[in-house]
Amino acid sequence: MVAIDIEHLSKKFGDFTALSDVSIDVQPKEFVTLLGPSGCGKTTLLKLISGFLEPTDGVIKIGGLDVTHVPPEKRDTALCFQSYALFPHLTVKENLEFGPRQKKISSSERKARIDDVSEKLDLTAQLDKLPNQLSGGQQQRVALARALITRPQVLLLDEPLSALDPFLRIRMRGELRKLQKELGISFIHVTHGQDEALALADDIIVMNNAVIEQAGPARDVFNVPKTRFVAQFMGGHNVIALPDGHFAIRTDAVSITEAKRGSVEGSVTAVEYQGTHVSLSVRITGDQEVVALIPDTTFFSRPHHPGDRIGLHWDGNDQHRLKA
Repeated sequence: MVAIDIEHLSKKFGDFTALSDVSIDVQPKEFVTLLGPSGCGKTTLLKLISGFLEPTDGVIKIGGLDVTHVPPEKRDTALCFQSYALFPHLTVKENLEFGPRQKKISSSERKARIDDVSEKLDLTAQLDKLPNQLSGGQQQRVALARALITRPQVLLLDEPLSALDPFLRIRMRGELRKLQKELGISFIHVTHGQDEALALADDIIVMNNAVIEQAGPARDVFNVPKTRFVAQFMGGHNVIALPDGHFAIRTDAVSITEAKRGSVEGSVTAVEYQGTHVSLSVRITGDQEVVALIPDTTFFSRPHHPGDRIGLHWDGNDQHRLKA
């Protein structure tokens, strides 16, 4: 049985379509990321799953049960908000206790759950503090703990790392992935960050303009984008027009050669040092530009500069046709 089964889900606000005919399924213990730009429909989908929005059309099943019109508190889900939404006047312990109290869970069971989730998320020493006495990372862990203490079948995460600084965001990614594996429950995570999606997800669902552009294992979505939008939004790809169609080519699959017959010739327009690699932008036929990501040792053994004429080469197996 799938953890979540969504069939032909749509949501309209007046004449505006926020979600259009979306169907997905999430397996038990799977980490799924909804990825896309602002306004693409990913947060609307999350709110529909949680019950905070009613769909215009379609069906939502959780654990095989139709919950399309079931209120949030009666669904086997928990939502971790982007803003954390901690009660500022309550201690960490009281914040954690709030959900179980509402569900009439006994005091002994509440204590056992608080002890368990606090240990898992390294919050035991913070239980008597107020939220404003915690760091951003600690507040994030409290928000996660408060969602998990109800022991949901599915945890829903609305851009949970966006408020953290870059260093802490990377550390919390590791903690989040580790936690999901330890708990063995399904996570559905919303983000607009491609690196975050790739680091966390088993499956990525790329959304655009209220529909799903592509869904599948993270590595497949990155390596074999099916549409121009996915290739460009995921990053790390060139999208070029050839006589027989549009193709995506990974930037690290493009190598530099002499400008000669058999290579694609172009003029260097920009050189950007990126530490382990150098990004070389090259203008080819017409107004098309190709980016080559070259290992820094390779580039600096024979550097190029804006204005240089060079040749580019890539293997035909690294060239993926895009849908029209």
